[in-house]
Amino acid sequence: MKFAFFGTPDLVIPILDELEKNNLLPSVIITGMDREKGRGLEIQSPAPKAWGMQRNIPVLQPEKIDEAFVENFKKNNFDIGVVVAYGKILPQALIDSPAHGMINVHYSLLPKYRGATPVESAVLNADKETGVCIQQMVFALDAGDVIAEEKATIDPDEKAIDLRVRLNEIAKIMLPKAMIEVCGSRTTSKKQDDSLATYCKKIKKENGLLDLSADGLTNYNKFRAYFGHVGTYFFVEKNGKQIRVKITDAKFENGEFKILKVIPEGKKEMAYEDFKRGR
Repeated sequence: MKFAFFGTPDLVIPILDELEKNNLLPSVIITGMDREKGRGLEIQSPAPKAWGMQRNIPVLQPEKIDEAFVENFKKNNFDIGVVVAYGKILPQALIDSPAHGMINVHYSLLPKYRGATPVESAVLNADKETGVCIQQMVFALDAGDVIAEEKATIDPDEKAIDLRVRLNEIAKIMLPKAMIEVCGSRTTSKKQDDSLATYCKKIKKENGLLDLSADGLTNYNKFRAYFGHVGTYFFVEKNGKQIRVKITDAKFENGEFKILKVIPEGKKEMAYEDFKRGR
């Protein structure tokens, strides 16, 4: 099977490892650009780049998926394209160019939570169930036919960052089988009901701001959803200035959102009770 793999974040590495175990090595890896990260603004490459280079697999990092890229891509005559959290919109000409099209791993039960943040959205909305879908890609946001699906329950205290890892373990087992079935024309696909579609947007830093007087469960679900991402925080006034206080540990107990640990702006992590006494 000759296939192209599109993916950028660290979470795709377990998936690439599983494909390799199944003797499915991509002919090319297309990933994001090298970026400045951290306080030192050091240039860092996406994890799939190193993975591919270690195996002498060509790695491409296009800034844009333009017409020239599509034309060069077509020349490879791929059997299939595989997309896992790539982060760029793919044009129809690219989607259609492999013999069996392109398939995408999505971390929700489509058509629910189409878009960029399905795992965070499921936690934020206190869903009890989610899952993984593999869909046949079309030029519309997560709207393709579903060719494989597996459900998973959500623990009421599970953070989105942990749920994503667990869903990724499910996805990596599903993907090789789906690829083989699609290329063998043995899949049974299910059309999505567009009337049931819901959408989720990218998370911004300001989404993590909490009103500590708000409903406790709402705040706890925000803490679970945004932990390890933008995080959650609140402001306190000190010497006439607004100081940001980041929440690093919390729980929901007896109907209340209880903060356990915080990092006040410019200070180290401390127990929330110590922070309150210090004020």
